[in-house]
Amino acid sequence: MPVRRSIVGIDSPARLATALDAAQYLADDGLSTAGYLALALGKPLLLEGAPGVGKTEAAKAIASVLGRNLIRLQCYEGIDAAAALYEWNYPRQMLAIRQAGDTYLNIYGDDFLIARPMLDALRNPKDSVLLIDEIDRSDHEFEAFLLEFLSDFQISIPERGTVRAEEAPVVILTSNRTRELHEALRRRCVYHWIGYPDAMREAQIVMMRASTVARETADAVVAAVGRLRQEPLAKPPGVAETVEWAEAATLLHSQGSPWPTAFKRAIGVALKDQDDLEFVAPRIDALISGAAA
Repeated sequence: MPVRRSIVGIDSPARLATALDAAQYLADDGLSTAGYLALALGKPLLLEGAPGVGKTEAAKAIASVLGRNLIRLQCYEGIDAAAALYEWNYPRQMLAIRQAGDTYLNIYGDDFLIARPMLDALRNPKDSVLLIDEIDRSDHEFEAFLLEFLSDFQISIPERGTVRAEEAPVVILTSNRTRELHEALRRRCVYHWIGYPDAMREAQIVMMRASTVARETADAVVAAVGRLRQEPLAKPPGVAETVEWAEAATLLHSQGSPWPTAFKRAIGVALKDQDDLEFVAPRIDALISGAAA
């Protein structure tokens, strides 16, 4: 498919970064470049990173920037083509056959076809962004099944033939890297790894997303989260947890809880695993040292 140097006014990585910033998503040069190239080349964008670094939020922000609907396909173990592509409405087909009698009836018409996210995206490539979320949670068979779609943006329906998109749809895949993805899938995508942001950028994200939080509070909670991520936790706090912890502590402080007690009381917003809470409990004061915003 041809190169699209501009898509809805996005004609460079810098322009995409500016648009994402307006959509309240702070993207670095690596992400904005990968995102722009995926849009320009008409290729899927594969975002990998630890849970909570903002992969899904990036897809939502790109859909917002493009002014398109986000179609989300949440992957899980055992997901199959019926959940991702389409399925036939068998009860409706059977009822229609009984009612038709001897009259000819095409039971494979649109009235009997239930479109799932991938088919929906192929039918409406100009109005949608397809998010294939947490592809690493699916099995290898489903990953192999995706290859035709990601390379040619088409699918085969045995009863109706091949369905092709009029133009390359915008497709974003995310992976938490719980398992390695097949090389064939990676080759079809523009790739970008999203790591945890540095302290300055994460504080900027907190200030962008949480309007009630003071800059001192943002800096304090970012420093505390940075220490928590260095601990051997089962579920380290992501960027969303950083924002929520800052908001929660600010709320408790406004209701009379002093610093840093407000941070300690709101720890369940940042850590969401009982073993993690028990592990850090003896050292919580040291971990949030300096969080007296």
